[in-house]
Amino acid sequence: MKLIFAIVNDEDELDVMRGLSQEGYGVTKLCSTGGFLKSGNTTLLIGVDDEKMDHAIEIIKTKSKSRKKVVNSSMIGSSQGAVLTGYPIEITMGGATIFVTDVVKYIKE
Repeated sequence: MKLIFAIVNDEDELDVMRGLSQEGYGVTKLCSTGGFLKSGNTTLLIGVDDEKMDHAIEIIKTKSKSRKKVVNSSMIGSSQGAVLTGYPIEITMGGATIFVTDVVKYIKE
């Protein structure tokens, strides 16, 4: 058995959860925040049998979209606390970050 951690953009969360649920996967949703732009993310936990892992990951990839966004460069911040003069830059955000771990023990009561 595998445990999939899928971190998706809040805008994609409903589509990903719906896609997984329609295929019979159980999903647990955790609200989270990204560290780069402090943007809202959702972390999904999906327990799957080994042979269903690739199918679940394909659903996540299909339902998670990368998108371009223009942000002020000063939003990126400085660890030194210096005042920055900002200028617009285009970044790519969204998509999914997926981690898969082995499950040593599974208990459902």
